[in-house]
Order: sequence, then C-alpha cells, then structure tokens
Amino acid sequence: MPADRKRVNVPGAIPALACALWLATAAAAPRAQAAPAPAQQAPVEARIPWAPAAVAATDGRAHLAYELHLSNFYAATGALRIVRVAVYADAAQTPLAQFAGEALLRLGKAEADPAAQTPPKDIVIDGGRRTVLFVWLDLAQDAPAPKTLRHRIEFVDARGAQSWIDGAAVALSTTAPVSLGPPLAGGTWLAYEGPSNAQSHHWGSVVAANGEATIPQRYALDLIGLDRAGHAVRAGAGELAKTRHSDWVGYGAQVLAVADGTVRAARDGEPERAPLAPQPEPAALSADDLYGNYVILQIAPQVFVHYAHLRPGSVSVKAGERVRRGRPIGRLGQSGNAGGPHLHLHVSDTASFEQSEGLPFVFERFHTLGRRSIGEALAPDSPFAPAPQARRAQMPLDGDAIGFDPPR
Repeated sequence: MPADRKRVNVPGAIPALACALWLATAAAAPRAQAAPAPAQQAPVEARIPWAPAAVAATDGRAHLAYELHLSNFYAATGALRIVRVAVYADAAQTPLAQFAGEALLRLGKAEADPAAQTPPKDIVIDGGRRTVLFVWLDLAQDAPAPKTLRHRIEFVDARGAQSWIDGAAVALSTTAPVSLGPPLAGGTWLAYEGPSNAQSHHWGSVVAANGEATIPQRYALDLIGLDRAGHAVRAGAGELAKTRHSDWVGYGAQVLAVADGTVRAARDGEPERAPLAPQPEPAALSADDLYGNYVILQIAPQVFVHYAHLRPGSVSVKAGERVRRGRPIGRLGQSGNAGGPHLHLHVSDTASFEQSEGLPFVFERFHTLGRRSIGEALAPDSPFAPAPQARRAQMPLDGDAIGFDPPR
C-alpha cells in the first residue's frame, strides 16, 4: 500500500466515525414513547346560581343540595364528556366527595335517545350547550358544615384529549332551614319525589322565565296517604286504573297552616281528573296552570309555603287573610297537574311559582315509620313493618313514611 494511503485518518475522523456508530446504534434501538400531552383547561363556564345550606335529615346526617351549571362555551370545541367531578370543602386538599361512572351519571338529567336501545352511559355537553348537575352531598355526622365548596371537573373530547376546570366556588348559605308545623292532621304519609332524588320531577325541574333559571321545587314533597299496612289505595278497590278518589287513603284529609302567616294567594273551583289519568301539558309554568286549587301562605319575609292540588270546594281562606298555625285551610285532593290524590308542599322565596327558588325546610316534630317506594305503596300485597322513630327539626327524605301525630 503506498505510504500516502496509510495516512487516511485526519483530525476529526475518529469522532466522526464514533458519531456514525452512535447514529447507527440509535437507529437500531427502539424509540422511546412520547409523553402524553398534559390536560388543558377546558373552555367551560361553571357556576352554582343558588348557594346551598346544610339541612339535617331523617338519615341522621346533614346534606347539601345544589345545582352545578356547566356550559361548553364554544360550538367549535365539539362534545365534551364529563369523566369526574371532585368536590373540595374550604381549603382541603382531599375531596369531600367524588363522582365518576354510575355515581356521576346519577347527577345528571340526561335525556335518552328514543331510538337508542340502552340508556345513556355518559354525561356529554355538546359544543355551545349547557347541562346541569344535581349534586347531593352527605356531610359527616357531628362535624361542622363547610363554609365554601370548590370543584374540579374533568372532561374528554371526541379525540380523547383530556381537559379540566378547577373552580366553581360557592360560599354556603348560613340561613337556617325553615321550621314548619304539621301540614296534615293525623295519618301516615309517604314523602314521594322528595329531597335526595335528583331525578324527581321536583328538584330536577329547572324553570326558565323572564331571563332567570330557577328551581322552585328544590325541596318539594308530594305527601300521599297510607293506611296502617302501608298502602295508598284501600283494600278491595280493584284495578288501579279504575279507582275513584274515595279509594285513596289520603283523599279529603284536612290540610293545615304550618305556621302563623298571611294568605298571599288562594284559588278554588278547579275540577279534578280521575286517578292515574293522563295529564295534559300545562299551558304555562305558573301556579294557576299547575296547582289546581291552592293556597300560598307567607310565614316570614321572603318565605312562602305552597299547598297544591286541593279538593274543589275545600279552600277555606282568602288572599290577605291572617291565619294561625294549625288552622284548616283546605282538604287534600287531585286538582291541577296531579296523577293521583296527594298534597304538594314546598317552600320558596317568592309568592309566585316561576322566578322563585325552593328553600330547605324541616318539620318541627314528626315521626318516621320506615322506608317505602311508590310501587310498594300501590301494590296491594306488599308487606310493611312500621318502626316508629320520633324526629325533631329534620327534613324527610324521598321514600320516608312519616306521621305527625304521636306514634301509637
């Protein structure tokens, strides 16, 4: 080999060869997985329009009930699926409550597609749309109620990208629940479609009127009469669809003023439909179009008690009249938008139905006898074993069987 051919290695040749070998080795090695993109803040507006207040209930705990309004602000964002909601109290770093999967689905009022074979499995907010979550929180026994709440809400879009918001803060109301006396004289009553049931037609009904979205019936109860065996229809009445008003245990029961107050509105003379007959759509969301025969009683500043579906000819008070607690004001019936005889009762901050907010209330004294579903109450052979427990200053929950006389 010629001498000049031996001197092929010039300064920099060895580093270049090493670089080439490194590149070859790197090319042969498996590529490292790219880190997932961090979740971004979601373009979602979150707010709680009505501050909740802690209320003691018949399960021995205090509860918060409130609505979380979520708006997927931009149409171009596309659909966002909610995957998790965490609620934090005050400055705590550990969630007071978390909702995912079935627990999360129960917070929503998702409407099923009539063509779908299965109910919805997710809460999805389309671009430019809003949804409302109905949050029910159980507070620890004997622990002070939190002063504030905040929320972390996590989403996934159609491409699988994750996003979140951290906020939706609200200061809890410190106003004590309204305390009521008995609304009915004697008997046993099923608290139907009551507090704790976000899927009820009461709490779940947002009313939009004159630029406001409110929930007048947030804590409403439908009180259905039960006999000693826990049945709403008298024995021997026959087929439910053919029952008469007199076949229903609570029909005609005296309805009482729950406190001293002034009658702000009253109506009588509206007819009743047959029990379980189809209900036509109301012409408007107002007391006159929903309540049938009714009384609205003001018992404190900005505190109004609504009694609805009273029997025709039974309303015994007039607007402007002052009444004392315990006075009979009407009788239980089925007038207005009602599928069967019952007393509808709720408390709100205005005398109207629309543009009012439902207020939490407790009964001063009553007793519970057990739990009962509407199906059990309407089934003639369903068993019921009452176990009376005295209650003071508590809110009945959906499905409680309650009474206002001392238990026997």
